[in-house]
Amino acid sequence: MTRWTAAELDRIGDADELQLASERTDGSLRPYVTMWVVRAGDDLYVRSAYGVDNPWYRKAKASGVGRIWAGGVERDVTFADATPGMHAAIDHAYQTKYDRYGPKIVGTVTGPGAEAVTIRLVPRTGEN
Repeated sequence: MTRWTAAELDRIGDADELQLASERTDGSLRPYVTMWVVRAGDDLYVRSAYGVDNPWYRKAKASGVGRIWAGGVERDVTFADATPGMHAAIDHAYQTKYDRYGPKIVGTVTGPGAEAVTIRLVPRTGEN
């Protein structure tokens, strides 16, 4: 399995926002969507602020693959389930990184409801 390099983890994890595009069945990419990204351990995570009905989330889960761009890093990725037992660490990462937006906004991507809409970004083989 391909892993993130330390430099990629730092650059993407430090970026305020991430651009995510899921792949269509014909291999082309959908338009990029802007979202928050956090690093927890040696993994990167995104969450749907509006639950499972958010169009980007449904499309990402259906395709399972896509491309991300953040912090000057562009990579093809697999959209995987969160690492078991990491949700508290992911919540903490969101609260720490985005606390300046206030608890009402950060609360859309933290807590028990956010566990179901968590995607772990796993780099695919090869560079872009």
